[in-house]
Amino acid sequence: MIPYIKIVKQYERLGVFWLGRFVGMKSPGLQIMLWPFHKSQIIDLRETVIDIPRQTSITQDNAPIDIDFLIYLRVMENEAERAIIEVVDYGSAVVGIATTTLRAVIGDLTLDEVLSQRERINESLRQKLDDVTARWGIKVTQVEIREVEPPQEVQVAMNRQMSAERVRRAVIIEAEGSRQAAITVAEGAKQSAILNAEGKRQAEILQAEGDQQAAVLRAEGFSNALEQINKVAEGIASNTLSLQYFDTLKNLGNSPATKYIFPMEFTNMLKPFLEKTMGQADDKKK
Repeated sequence: MIPYIKIVKQYERLGVFWLGRFVGMKSPGLQIMLWPFHKSQIIDLRETVIDIPRQTSITQDNAPIDIDFLIYLRVMENEAERAIIEVVDYGSAVVGIATTTLRAVIGDLTLDEVLSQRERINESLRQKLDDVTARWGIKVTQVEIREVEPPQEVQVAMNRQMSAERVRRAVIIEAEGSRQAAITVAEGAKQSAILNAEGKRQAEILQAEGDQQAAVLRAEGFSNALEQINKVAEGIASNTLSLQYFDTLKNLGNSPATKYIFPMEFTNMLKPFLEKTMGQADDKKK
């Protein structure tokens, strides 16, 4: 027997066989082995990424599509012996099972779903792979689709569809802008009409108030004039009125008419004058 030394790193575990029988996993540190009775295999517990090469899968609506993706996995520490005993090369095994699982998942989806639901595909692949690799003591932590490439004719159709969608959105945005502009113009016209009507109403109110005040002033002036006339008329003597009546008779006498009609009130107007004249005559006789 020849002893030899194995140094196990912190992130590693050492699987040991004694004469072909698995005797356990060794922890990190210095491990002494005996040749030729001991055989060992190092297992890395760190998370590993495996690049799955591009695969062509057929969707549910019979569209071929090329997909490549990444798988993140790690060996579970308490089940590390399975990665040694249960599988020869777990890396190659994972690549093989990932390829078939991808085709099964894509076959249940349409092309539009594959292009729009990456997260759903990632999670479905992770769960299916994890169920298979669990028996090897391996945990699939994450699956990420890196690229999805549909056929050339599908890409052309998609480009035309995107162009049509952009045109549609542009038309909608333009129509919305025109609508908003029309609403703004109508609102402005409405406000202008309201302001014009309000201004006209205020002008009519002011004019009516001015006319009212003018009428009041005219009435007051007319009233004052009548008062002045009444005061002047009260001061006119009856003799003055009689003289005005005689002057009127004089003018009538000069006219060519031969008949004159006098109102009954005319004699009443002459009474004061006649009485005064008769009184003066009586004074002379005395």
